Amino acid sequence: MVLFGRKPNPYRELERQLGYTFKNRALLEKALTHRSFRFEQHGIEHDNQRLEFLGDAVLCLLTAAHMYARYEDKDEGFLTSLRSQMISGKALTERARLIDLGRYLRIGKGEDQSGGRQRASNLADALEAVIGAAYLDRGVKAVEKIFKVLFLPAATALDGDVWAINPKGRLQELAQHRWHHAPVYRTVRQEGPAHDMVFTAEVSAGDTVLGEGQGHTKRDAEMAAARAALLKMPE
Repeated sequence: MVLFGRKPNPYRELERQLGYTFKNRALLEKALTHRSFRFEQHGIEHDNQRLEFLGDAVLCLLTAAHMYARYEDKDEGFLTSLRSQMISGKALTERARLIDLGRYLRIGKGEDQSGGRQRASNLADALEAVIGAAYLDRGVKAVEKIFKVLFLPAATALDGDVWAINPKGRLQELAQHRWHHAPVYRTVRQEGPAHDMVFTAEVSAGDTVLGEGQGHTKRDAEMAAARAALLKMPE
């Protein structure tokens, strides 16, 4: 039963999955407000872009602190690689989908109709904004609760290879050493609807195709192609 004068909390399930209950729920609502919603609605003065900026910085700090404490014998390159994997756009999108964050986004009608609730960039940005909102709500300790629930479980699956997040860099290094010129990337196909496009890229050295990969952006497809090439090449 809802008590008279008390509004139901539309974010109760989201807060449960985040592991944190907001004291100022207006901050959470702002974090979930996409710029397209602000443009379409009268009286909406703010969207989540500033909170996203703040959340990115706070999340980067917490992740770095965790890696620094956990891997006492590892160098800066190793720690940087793990941090980047843990809070990459792909990782943020996966965490956001795990808690069905798209369901709670306040987005414009056009953005909604074009698949905006499941668009990777919208989800990653909104999760960073939620982190920023939690920091403003109750400081670092609030963000640590979310970090513990959403991000730490994925930490054990990270790849300790310092090149894991930069396969193109590793492939370029090997190609320069073996063939004395940089690998060349080419998009060979793009398929699917505009909001869920899949690109296929191949990477070659001279006349030899080294690998092929797919991704939802050209950059991701090229990285997948580089990884495929590296798997075929002996160190």
